[in-house]
Amino acid sequence: MEKIWLNHYEPGVPHSIDYPALSLYQLFQKATQTYKHLTAIHFMGRELTYGELSLQVESMASALAELGVKKGDRVAIHLPNSTQFPIAFFAAQAIGAIVVPCNPLYVAREMNHQLNDSGAETIITLTRFYNMIKDIQPDTKLKNIIVSNIKDYFPGLLSFLYTVAKEKKEGDRVEVAAEDYSFKDLLSKHAGKKPPEVEVMPEDRALILYTGGTTGVSKGAVLQHRNLVANLYQVQSWCTDFKEGKEVALGVLPFFHSYGLTTVLNLGLISGAKLVLMPRFILEDVLKAIDKQKPTLFPGVPTIYVAINNAPDLHKYHIESIRICISGAAPLPVEVQQQFEKNTGGRLVEGYGLSETSPVTHSNPVYGKRKPGSIGLPMPDTDFKIVDVETGEKELPIGEIGELCIRGPQVMEGYLNMPDENAQSIRDGWFYTGDIAKVDEDGYTYIVDRKKDMVIAGGFNIYPRDVEEVLYTHPKIMEAAVAGINDPYRGETLKAYIVLKEGETMTEDEVFDYCKTDLAAYKVPKLVEFKSELPKTMIGKVLRRMLREEEEEKNR
Repeated sequence: MEKIWLNHYEPGVPHSIDYPALSLYQLFQKATQTYKHLTAIHFMGRELTYGELSLQVESMASALAELGVKKGDRVAIHLPNSTQFPIAFFAAQAIGAIVVPCNPLYVAREMNHQLNDSGAETIITLTRFYNMIKDIQPDTKLKNIIVSNIKDYFPGLLSFLYTVAKEKKEGDRVEVAAEDYSFKDLLSKHAGKKPPEVEVMPEDRALILYTGGTTGVSKGAVLQHRNLVANLYQVQSWCTDFKEGKEVALGVLPFFHSYGLTTVLNLGLISGAKLVLMPRFILEDVLKAIDKQKPTLFPGVPTIYVAINNAPDLHKYHIESIRICISGAAPLPVEVQQQFEKNTGGRLVEGYGLSETSPVTHSNPVYGKRKPGSIGLPMPDTDFKIVDVETGEKELPIGEIGELCIRGPQVMEGYLNMPDENAQSIRDGWFYTGDIAKVDEDGYTYIVDRKKDMVIAGGFNIYPRDVEEVLYTHPKIMEAAVAGINDPYRGETLKAYIVLKEGETMTEDEVFDYCKTDLAAYKVPKLVEFKSELPKTMIGKVLRRMLREEEEEKNR
């Protein structure tokens, strides 16, 4: 396909980039030397400069090396967003280890799968998860368990109050076994030590990043240093007014997910930004952080922006510092985008990516021409094509719907331990995304839906996103999801799941009548369920699979 999209890059965005042949840790080192006295991390009121962060990373890297961690070994990081995360992450990278980020909300069965599949022998976790990790240790290859307490990086008074509150809870105290290690003690013991020098090449593995499992079993995407470094430079170049050493990034996207890891943690810490870390999304806490810390960059997901738009006391907070937000992980409804920009004065643009692509492949221009409903244009050095769904071999022309394929320096090496899956997913250098899309005459791409989420009702192909876009325009609706459920006559029937704005009421007939105005009759949902919340991944992606499973459970 001719690269027609290059004609629509905004001024200042390069068509191609000369990527440095450096590892993630080398980029981090350069930043810590350049921005030594600037604040790197703000967490719960306590701050670390780049110089202080670098010393703690070196100390932890020395500790890991002494524990026997070598180049190529897997180190699982089982932490929420906190000061401990970047220390653990860059310490592992410093000695050439491969990081396996783990979702802190996972239960024992899910953790068991990831640890065994990745072959992790070291894990860095929190006291609150320690007992679970200890219980599954005999079923894994874990040799080293390093335990931290979330309060270790709280400022003094807050740490004291947190400790008192926790100790009042029966059974909250955790006794760490003698053979395991304290994160805090390891840092203290190795303070001032330099880690061994390890040669890490761009083609060496940096991460095993597990997909969210929204469509089934979680798969480990293997990402090399060159993939992650390339994506950092691609994303930074896309933000044409990015100011090194001056940005403040709000880190509420979880770092165990590729999106938060690249666009907040790694991009921030290679460019001298101040990262404001938040362990989870709590609306009031986020609004207070924006008001006080004045973030300029706020990567997020639509559910976060929806919550802010609908905050009843939004007028109490100053949120005008926000300049650039790239929304990912799920479709961004146009109404949400417009309202958020009105509230902040910043730019909110929809982008697209996958764990397998480090993750960003597309975005609407931040200041250039945006097309509502599209994921925008490919990043520099990124190619794409639309192919037929049946064989994946026929490239389709402009306007036709098919599977989106990506080729670029950010595309993964492959899935860990899954040769058959790799043969299907990566063909002749192209990654087959599993997403259904189309492209227009300017090269702007539109995700129609997930291949597995397409609904076939009465012989018609229906894409849930089409219906959800309409539902989001209704003034009473805060969130909406549409899924296909089994129907003995039509094959599948379309059902809408709706979360109303606070204080609103609505009937099923109102939903039907509203949809009939803007949708073909076969796309109008036949069933409606009002819910208090929708099931989501921790990153904020709605789990349609869980909605379908709930329906199957009801009908048994």
